[in-house]
Amino acid sequence: MTWTDSHCHVPYEGMDEPAAVIAAAAEAGVTRLISVGTDAAQSAAAIEVARAHEAVWATVGLHPHDATSGVDTLLALLDDPVVVAIGECGLDYHYEHSPRDVQRLAFAEQIALAHRHDLALVIHTREAWDDTFDVLAAEGVPERTIFHCFTGGEVEARRALDVGASLSFSGIVTFKSAGDVREAAALCPLDRLLVETDSPYLAPVPHRGKSNSPAFVPLVGAGVAAVKGVDVAVVEQAAWANTSAVFRLP
Repeated sequence: MTWTDSHCHVPYEGMDEPAAVIAAAAEAGVTRLISVGTDAAQSAAAIEVARAHEAVWATVGLHPHDATSGVDTLLALLDDPVVVAIGECGLDYHYEHSPRDVQRLAFAEQIALAHRHDLALVIHTREAWDDTFDVLAAEGVPERTIFHCFTGGEVEARRALDVGASLSFSGIVTFKSAGDVREAAALCPLDRLLVETDSPYLAPVPHRGKSNSPAFVPLVGAGVAAVKGVDVAVVEQAAWANTSAVFRLP
């Protein structure tokens, strides 16, 4: 198997050492990882891991929870060749750890960085769909945009697809309560679909409630394949090709 975890957090508190995580993923057929930044420190850590492992790439981003830190804290990290995207960034109105206006400003500034540096954009949105699309419309949707850990239903999926974005599905697609996410996965065209773990969070069934790992990507892929009524290999091949294209991986 040849899977890519399009969104994980390596290293991260509570996870094994990066080398062990990467080795376990490879044994499970997950041979490429995108390690995602959520602030300057986590972005720098992701870059360090990517420099040390040829199968890992990094993103640089400021999560909406940390928007008050300021996007300027990221600028020194953007020119490293292992960096393939800006994000994760966006809006989170569920917890509101940062004020909404600060979140919107940080999101807009990171969209501008994606344009300026010709990088992909990785979006986190939670209970903020309308404002997310409003900011994207105002700033212009980068050509390579991903809604990570997609949690919307058919309506939100169509809106994201209509602006040219790709959808990345996590272990949530395997949760009993996530019928709306499965509906979104069912309608998502194969050429716009990615899979991820968002580890160490959101472990798929049958590991739900435990620490997640990139090694569980095949379970996410199987969940998506079941929803779409296709062989797992079809999702595997599509996700590999789409991740390569959206992040411009070799």
